Amino acid sequence: TWGTWAAEPPNARVTFDEDPSGTQKNVRLDGHKAWCSGAEHVSHGLLTVWCADGSGPWLAQVAMRQPGVRVSASAWHSVGMAGSAAVDVFFDHAEATLLGQAGDYLSRAGFWQGGAGIAACWYGGATALADALRAACTADKRPSPFRLAALGQVDLALRHTSALLREAAAWVDAHPEADASALALRCRLSAEQTATTVLDETGRALGAGPFCMDARFARRAADLPVFIRQSHADRDFAALGERVVTGSTWAL
Repeated sequence: TWGTWAAEPPNARVTFDEDPSGTQKNVRLDGHKAWCSGAEHVSHGLLTVWCADGSGPWLAQVAMRQPGVRVSASAWHSVGMAGSAAVDVFFDHAEATLLGQAGDYLSRAGFWQGGAGIAACWYGGATALADALRAACTADKRPSPFRLAALGQVDLALRHTSALLREAAAWVDAHPEADASALALRCRLSAEQTATTVLDETGRALGAGPFCMDARFARRAADLPVFIRQSHADRDFAALGERVVTGSTWAL
């Protein structure tokens, strides 16, 4: 069983020294990798690592059940996404093998398409909360106009993102090898904004009741804010701006 971990927060980086043989394939890993979902349960990991000379990221495969690997769940304090089993992994001269060349993980076909796929997951989390709001409106014989207004806002936000996701899926199917970075960034930023709108509007419309008395709603409302923080927020807006500054068209 394998896990893949590519988060690169500034306080957690795994490095290796160049192999004395010069092949740069069999290496020793040192450092700390964060956000490693499932690391307690898998036999092997694929993770992004950096050479001591600054090159990277490289992709390394490592056997998790060896003396140089330690898994710790002590850093996770959130109720949201607790079921993801995201842990920290510490490497102390652990044996590993490099795959491909520096940068291959990020430049491979499908990398950005996967990033757009995460946006679809965020969208799915938002629809679960929207369903609770619609159910509350349906249950009321005369629903509050404020609840109906919230439902209208939620519907519009979800429709915006769902249209963009469908457009992205069709484009990727038609251009499987093309650069999908701008498309993925739009999907992620749209899904994040929609999830934030849904969280806000459902909470304002429904009040504290479902947060306190409905276990399914409370779990989803706790999970979604943590889930969408996989977004890089303003850094992603800047990255999108870099990609459209040279001539993207907005004409219908």
